[in-house]
This record gives sequence, structure tokens and C-alpha cells, in this order.
Amino acid sequence: MPNITDLIEQYLKQILQSSMEGSVEIQRSDLADKFSCVPSQINYVISTRFTLEKGYYVESKRGGGGYIRIQRVSLPSLEAVQRHIQQTVGEQIDQTAAEGLIYQLEEARFITAREARLLKTAVSRDVLQLKLPLRDEIRAKLMKAILIALLAK
Repeated sequence: MPNITDLIEQYLKQILQSSMEGSVEIQRSDLADKFSCVPSQINYVISTRFTLEKGYYVESKRGGGGYIRIQRVSLPSLEAVQRHIQQTVGEQIDQTAAEGLIYQLEEARFITAREARLLKTAVSRDVLQLKLPLRDEIRAKLMKAILIALLAK
């Protein structure tokens, strides 16, 4: 059985998917009421599941009449994705940023769920048991090499 954060994430993704504009504007309190949770739970889901690294732009306005706007940032073409990878990965990349990029590529269907799992495993700190900054440098090289091979399919 999924937990409340998973349910909120799924709900927001469904709304985003059905949106013609590719964005959704919600009231934090309305969403909290819908899921019988506190507004801080909504904040948690949005701040951890809808990040720029994962392909979302979030805008928030607090106070009376406040809202949260979530917009999907799409990756239009293979060339744009390759440029995005080069810019995002660079010479070093930490595990959180790497996982965010992998998530974004999987969501955009540039890689499969299986490829995403394999890539996450290959670049995890459990596998790359090295000291920083060497670990982040090797992770970046692995990410680039594997993604170039996967996207050339």
C-alpha cells in the first residue's frame, strides 16, 4: 500500500499529465484537506518529488490567495538532452543530482525503468566507495559514458 507522499505525488502527476498547459496551480490547504494531512506534508512532497533536477519548476506564493504552481520542464530533442547532460553532469556530480537527472530522463522516456535502475546502482555511493571529490568525478565520467551509450541506441 502506497504511503501518503506517494499518493500525493501520483495525484499531482496525474493532474499535470492531463493539463493542456503542462502546469498545475493548486492551493496547499485544499490539497491537504483532500488527503487529510497537514500542509507541511504537501510542502515535503513538492520540495522532494518536484525538483528542477527531476524536471519540474515550482513557483509558490504564500498567504491569502496563495498557490503553488508546478510546471513540467520538457526535454525536447535528443540533441537538447545531450547538451543538458553535459551541463548537468560536468566534471563532478553528487548522488542527489545524478539521481535527479536519471529520474528526469526516465520520466521523459529517454531511458527505460530498467536502465534507470541499473544506472542508479552503478553511480551509487555504496558502489563508488571512494573519498570525495574523487567519487563525484568518477560518477560524472560513468554517467556521461553510460548515457551516451544508452542514448545512441
